[in-house]
Amino acid sequence: MAYTILATKKIIEKTSKALKSRGVAVEFVNTKADALKRLQQLIPVGVEVMTGGSTTLEQIGFTDLLKSKKHPWNNLKDGILAEKNPVKQGELRKKSVLSSYFIGSVHAVAQTGEVLVASASGSQIPAYAFSSDNIIWIVGTHKIVKNVNEGLKRLRKYSLPLEDKRMKNTGASGSTIGKILIFEREIMPNRKITLLFVNEKLGF
Repeated sequence: MAYTILATKKIIEKTSKALKSRGVAVEFVNTKADALKRLQQLIPVGVEVMTGGSTTLEQIGFTDLLKSKKHPWNNLKDGILAEKNPVKQGELRKKSVLSSYFIGSVHAVAQTGEVLVASASGSQIPAYAFSSDNIIWIVGTHKIVKNVNEGLKRLRKYSLPLEDKRMKNTGASGSTIGKILIFEREIMPNRKITLLFVNEKLGF
């Protein structure tokens, strides 16, 4: 399937140029080990960190690093998971979109520079779109598509079925697309969006 094929160097360069023209900083590494190392370098000591649900972050080892607590950041998810009152936990989740660093992935990146994110609840979308000052996306190059229309097809035909299967394997009822973010460009001068391309198949 085309959605699983890593992009060529030429396409990565074209896409990176388009992203940069839209206010997104772009970096490239070859392996998931390199991605984890670079991600740790990009996050300053002592800052608040929040993550969206991400198979990619699990695959590069970042989720396990946060769970180990052997890191120099304030992981907001620790407080959320420690709160057993569902109402209070919900409030903490809402506040977490203000985290100074929000880390995650996306589902498609168009060669024309748009970035597409699908979500069931939409919990990561406020941070991605506006509320966090620093966004870092870790993205396998197989997620590069020709344009927005192809990106939307990728979300529905490839990403959703795999996420639905993953959720059912955890005992949940499955997944759905509740909200879609099409990130066109960043215009806010106080925000920094970084997309780290990885030359490996990561996530959906």
